[in-house]
Amino acid sequence: MNRSELITAVAERTGSTKSHAALMVDTVLGVIADRLTEEREEVAIADFGRFSIKQQAERQGINPQTGEKITIEAKEKIVFKASTSLEYYSRKHN
Repeated sequence: MNRSELITAVAERTGSTKSHAALMVDTVLGVIADRLTEEREEVAIADFGRFSIKQQAERQGINPQTGEKITIEAKEKIVFKASTSLEYYSRKHN
């Protein structure tokens, strides 16, 4: 599912217009992104999952073009861990 399909699905389920659904989707995703990137907070949504920032350590890699060993810098990445009860939101339980 891409963003457009998500907006269409939200509009259908809420009985709203696509433009209103787009605003809702953008707002929710924006709040999650802001909390993670600006406020450095984990975002946990009950029965859905948890978004957090994970530190990835510096590591050794190989340049595929030259075969030369290189050092890949440490970085932060955003990760999502699904809740074990994610099925709560599946169509099977509607």
